[in-house]
Amino acid sequence: MALEPCTLDELEIDDEKSFRHVALYEALKGALRRDGYRFLVPAGGEEGSWSRTLFLNLTYWSPRAEGDVLAGPHIDADVVAHVAWHHLAKKALAAVPPCAGGLFLGESIASAFDVYLVGRLLGHAPESTFLETQVPAMVEAAVESGAREGAVQKLLDAVVKDPERAFEDLRELLFDASLALAACTDPREADAVLERFASHRFACFLQHFELSTWVLYAKAYAPQPAACGEAVRAIDAALRSAPDALAWLERAWIAP
Repeated sequence: MALEPCTLDELEIDDEKSFRHVALYEALKGALRRDGYRFLVPAGGEEGSWSRTLFLNLTYWSPRAEGDVLAGPHIDADVVAHVAWHHLAKKALAAVPPCAGGLFLGESIASAFDVYLVGRLLGHAPESTFLETQVPAMVEAAVESGAREGAVQKLLDAVVKDPERAFEDLRELLFDASLALAACTDPREADAVLERFASHRFACFLQHFELSTWVLYAKAYAPQPAACGEAVRAIDAALRSAPDALAWLERAWIAP
């Protein structure tokens, strides 16, 4: 399967109708177009296997490598947003020495945005394929972690009421947990870290995200797996203190 680059305008975007009321989605899509972001797709319009695509993206994941691999000349709308956040994080940290904190900042923003989208789409776009796949997967992860289905439903209801707050709460959890786990050297330490975050309202969703991939990548490639540079800390602090973290990101990363 030979891979060739293509731009967003050369791709068919699936499930985009469901996102038409989410202004931030259009802004993220516009950022990829503005910067000429290029994906990698099978040459000649062929379809690649999903398993190989997933392997390539997870194994060779890097916030500094442009070119997310797609299985064909199409992309889901939520993936457009996910890729855009990684791209914008890469630009924001372009002059910063590589560190685990930089890896985790970009991934925590991109992943927490999924929960924001769940909050914006539930009740507005019930036909969304994003909701059809994302919500059951989140519920399954939560139940497997020990949460009751009723409690998970209440949590999702809270996300719908304030998706912006849900985004920042989850982003903080993913960022803090990842940094703490990257510093662990054995299962006992890691288990203690997970227990420390068990009281967080989104703790039941932790295993839904690819934390193992994030931590292993940081341990393999970051100069210091648990390090976090001053520039990354400054962005994290700004997001924590902002009345609306997504509005801050839009002003600082998208509007320019």
